[in-house]
Amino acid sequence: METTKIKVALIGCGRIAYKHIESLATLFKQYELVAVCDVVEERAKEKAQTYEKRTLNLVENTLKVPLIYTDYQKLLNEIDFDLGIVATESGNHYLHVMDLLNEKKHVLVEKPIALSTQHASEMIELAKENGLLLGVCHQNRFNPPVQALRNAVKENRFGKMINGTARILWSRDQSYYEQAPWRGTALMDGGTLMNQCIHNIDLLLWMMNSPVKTVYAQTGTFLRDIEMEDFGAIVIRFESGAIGIVEGSACVYPKNLEETLSMFGETGTVVIGGLAVNEIQTWKFEETIQADQQALKKTEAIDNVYGNGHLSLYENVYNAILGSEKLLIDGAEGAKAMKVILAAYQSQVEGRAVNFETLDYSTLEALRGRLNE
Repeated sequence: METTKIKVALIGCGRIAYKHIESLATLFKQYELVAVCDVVEERAKEKAQTYEKRTLNLVENTLKVPLIYTDYQKLLNEIDFDLGIVATESGNHYLHVMDLLNEKKHVLVEKPIALSTQHASEMIELAKENGLLLGVCHQNRFNPPVQALRNAVKENRFGKMINGTARILWSRDQSYYEQAPWRGTALMDGGTLMNQCIHNIDLLLWMMNSPVKTVYAQTGTFLRDIEMEDFGAIVIRFESGAIGIVEGSACVYPKNLEETLSMFGETGTVVIGGLAVNEIQTWKFEETIQADQQALKKTEAIDNVYGNGHLSLYENVYNAILGSEKLLIDGAEGAKAMKVILAAYQSQVEGRAVNFETLDYSTLEALRGRLNE
């Protein structure tokens, strides 16, 4: 029986787009990239050519070269497709996702889902109303060590959870921000918490398995000439009583040091580190089970901070569109880390811990200029 192919349009061909191209090319039996779009035509052409070269290595020339657009509205009017990938600036996610959903297209959007809880809620509601999938790219959830840790959490192997720590100690020099002027801005990006740290914050929330109660944060702009923070620290109190700690930096000298997720419970300790939370460094539980030996073998070899999770993410999205599997990271899941970061920004402005449930979530634009007062 012939495999159903999902037709895809990629909107945004910047820094992260190559991971989407890699996954779509590898999964050429399930997906066909029919169009790419970027306001910079050369970027769109380069991604289309990369996709063509990769698929030619996998199949004889049976796939068409993706069409190239610089105007995504023109793309929407001219091309028939099933799934829109939104990899544009964070501040444009809301506009592009809403347009795709209104055109009755499934959507996979890069993190963060949006820069406003109101926008995220509207996106989630519209997808629901139209019977469409809205997925968010938190691909590190698919890392084999992370999956093993999640299974341990679900099996209650930690007993009473005490605390979890997400450390993202990276380096982003000034040239990184100057390459794309939207980076580090309140309107289009946020700071290191929203851009670099959100993946690990997502993992921390997923493992804690409890609603957030309060958020307290301190942030600062120490070395980079940007509107938002280049370092931030967050303390999260969960309704279970457990405490989450986030340490996020773009100022580490001279290069990325680590991305680590540590979980501590009454009867278990796990630390996953490496370049992109891909290596099990500590795996200790009160009771040893047969699955532990397999878990310890789940370290992945990777050569980039994005990891290898996009491929599994795309497989999950494909199966979810076909109805054979639940979407692991839908809009509601994808919004959780963003909400904690917005709460952290509000905590910094107000100088106090904020109640998560009654928080008056502000957009980054509303907080602009107040974070460093």
